[in-house]
Amino acid sequence: MAPPPSFDPTWASSTPFVIGIAGGSGSGKTTVAEALVDAIDGVAFIQHDSYYRHFPELDFAARSKVNYDHPDSLETELLVEHLEQLREGRAIHKPVYDFTRHLRSSEVVVVEPAPVVIVEGILVLADAALRRMLDLKIFVDTDADLRLARRIERDIRERARTVESVLDQYLATVRPMHLEFVEPSKRHADIIIPGGFNVGAVATVIELIRARM
Repeated sequence: MAPPPSFDPTWASSTPFVIGIAGGSGSGKTTVAEALVDAIDGVAFIQHDSYYRHFPELDFAARSKVNYDHPDSLETELLVEHLEQLREGRAIHKPVYDFTRHLRSSEVVVVEPAPVVIVEGILVLADAALRRMLDLKIFVDTDADLRLARRIERDIRERARTVESVLDQYLATVRPMHLEFVEPSKRHADIIIPGGFNVGAVATVIELIRARM
């Protein structure tokens, strides 16, 4: 679990420490991110999912068929712009995405600059421009069967989905995109957390952040 030799925790203290947390859908990356937020004071938490593109010109049936696990479905260039603004000490207006309608909400969330910025999402390490904004890159590595079970439970509870629709989407896009984009992005990670929420690994990351601060 030790960082690789190229990993250098001595960043300039005048800019925020930006952490990217990636992993497959249902891997536990959000749980890891929330544990860091709870343990560290002064953290801005941004989910890549908030930056899904807005397709108001499509009806609901067409929006439901969009491949939301492909990098093109995310407006990552806006997220990179927002991270640049936070690095410059400026607040951002983070989009709010409505997963039940597959549309962006008219509302935004104001995110103020913070000493630590955490960016979480399945494709956080898959985009080169986004990777360049990250001081620490983490990949949460969890078995596929556990990830699928968690995804079914979450989408039924939080996104008003049926088991059949979740499984159809998993087989059509989630699994293929995981193999094509998410899994290969693991090679860019500074730290790999095995088995989802690993207490020891999370504690190590917390100590790294505290040392930086």
